[in-house]
Amino acid sequence: MPGRVQGKVAVITGGASGIGRATGFLFGEHGAIVVIADIDKEAAIETAKEINSLGALAIGVGLDVTKESDIKDVFESAAKEFGTISILVNSAGLNPRLPSLAGKTSEEIWDKVIDVNLKGTYLACKNVVDIMAKGGGGSIINLSSIMGMVGYNSVMSNGLSPYNPSKAGVLLLTKNLAVALAPKNIRVNCLNPGFVETPFTETLTSDAELYDNLVKLHPIGRFARPEEIAYCALFLASDESSFVTGAPLLVDGGYTAQ
Repeated sequence: MPGRVQGKVAVITGGASGIGRATGFLFGEHGAIVVIADIDKEAAIETAKEINSLGALAIGVGLDVTKESDIKDVFESAAKEFGTISILVNSAGLNPRLPSLAGKTSEEIWDKVIDVNLKGTYLACKNVVDIMAKGGGGSIINLSSIMGMVGYNSVMSNGLSPYNPSKAGVLLLTKNLAVALAPKNIRVNCLNPGFVETPFTETLTSDAELYDNLVKLHPIGRFARPEEIAYCALFLASDESSFVTGAPLLVDGGYTAQ
């Protein structure tokens, strides 16, 4: 039985860890040719090797999503080698609490998070459109968040965290693109996960009291596993979702239902 994305070419930004990594493995399992693109080139190459060891076809490349020249190089190379790009998953992202941002001013953190989460998604979408259109269409899946749909009163940010605005921007960018690109047979949707057990949330899960309080906000009573988000990406990437575009898909364990 063929996989759900058999023979499709999928580029996954932020593909060396967390949700992006889980999505790469799942897409490979279901027959896609997978390009793992990550700012950590070595991790991207290693992830691709692991996917290949399971019998799929994957390559790993370095990519800084804030640099349009990087994106153009990766996309053009993938299209030249594999014929087209039929799926783009924009999973690269930054959390203001990540250790890499420690010591920076609030303005520097704001600029960096918006730069990666929103501008990076914009640049990737912008540069894949012509490639997808020439190939007959495709599916773009952006990673937003429940934090792009609700307010979050963090005592550490006093309401000024850049994360929520960046993810809300991804949601509206998704809707705009879905309307504009429908005539080109390009569908654009976004995933809005709740909290997920990944390196991205380690600063939250390492604090037992904070972790317990966050778990209680999810009626299901736990954080998600990366694979659970990846399966939703698989649905949006496959022809099973052929009439779905411009949609935010909540995968949040009931967080926003209350």
